[in-house]
Amino acid sequence: MTGEHSKIEKTIRNSYIQHMLFWIVSFYILIRLFAYSEEIEKVDIIYTFLFHFSLVFVVYVNLRVLIPKYLQKKKYLLYLFGLLTVAFQGLFLNMATFNWFSDWMFPGYYFIDYYSFIEILEFILVYILITSLLKFSKGWFENQELNQLFNSLQKAKLDSEISALKAQINPHFFFNSLNNLYSLSLDEDKRVPDIILRLAEMMRYLLYETNASKVTLEKELDHLKNFIEMQSLRADKIEHITFTVVGATKNISVVPLLFLPLVENAFKHGRIEESAPTSVRFFLEIGNDELLFKTENRKKISSDKFNDNSSGVGLMNLKKRLQLSYPNKHKLIITDGIDHFSTILKISLT
Repeated sequence: MTGEHSKIEKTIRNSYIQHMLFWIVSFYILIRLFAYSEEIEKVDIIYTFLFHFSLVFVVYVNLRVLIPKYLQKKKYLLYLFGLLTVAFQGLFLNMATFNWFSDWMFPGYYFIDYYSFIEILEFILVYILITSLLKFSKGWFENQELNQLFNSLQKAKLDSEISALKAQINPHFFFNSLNNLYSLSLDEDKRVPDIILRLAEMMRYLLYETNASKVTLEKELDHLKNFIEMQSLRADKIEHITFTVVGATKNISVVPLLFLPLVENAFKHGRIEESAPTSVRFFLEIGNDELLFKTENRKKISSDKFNDNSSGVGLMNLKKRLQLSYPNKHKLIITDGIDHFSTILKISLT
């Protein structure tokens, strides 16, 4: 059934068939107008046929020459001049058809041009107007379809790029987490089982919750709190970790894993030295149709055995995702100072 519908639609869209149908309808309307009586006679058919000569001429000169050459190029005065010229040429063609050509084409029939100069010109102008409007309306619908197709392709491209970027986040995060677990297991830390359970919960979120284009802000915050908690279990020397949330988080959706690269970088740049503590602060505020997320940490030189050589991958990924998901609706400020590292992310919720 779908195949048949597609064939019918393709047939209807065929320009040759559309033009043929137009002239069939035109012929029927004019033959009813020109007929002497209810019965259609042969002479009525011939007269209508001859009358269409001038109409076909002016219609196609307008559609094929004047519109593309002048009107579509915004040469309005030239188009108007050409239109009037063609209209009068059509008028004289109509008169010549019935005064000379009809006797040669159909000997034995005597035709009289029943319509005045002005009336024939009115016929011609009406046909020019109708066919021009049909052309423009067809072009408008085709343009709308092209726009829809373009938007669909853009959305598909956007979705695929975002999926690829999210897929990049998962192994990156998993790699860092395994490094953390390895470091703790070397010390035979008793908290390793708790961290594994928390990591399992986080991986469940990564595998099953983040497949959607957006998640609730509350779920995203739960995931961040798990991540921070796991980091704090490892970080005995962290002096202070705070996560402040201001404003209502309900009924707000965000792109999944949007804040994780910023939180991860805060811990990465604030890794613990053996000789001194480090502080890490997170702040989220929702209000005035805007979401504000801040991170701040004191920078320390890491002495971990496994240093992250992929530094900057998370932030580069985040910048791409922001451009794809929040075009012209976000602002990311990164400050890399001598002893402090901070980020500010603003997202418009409108």
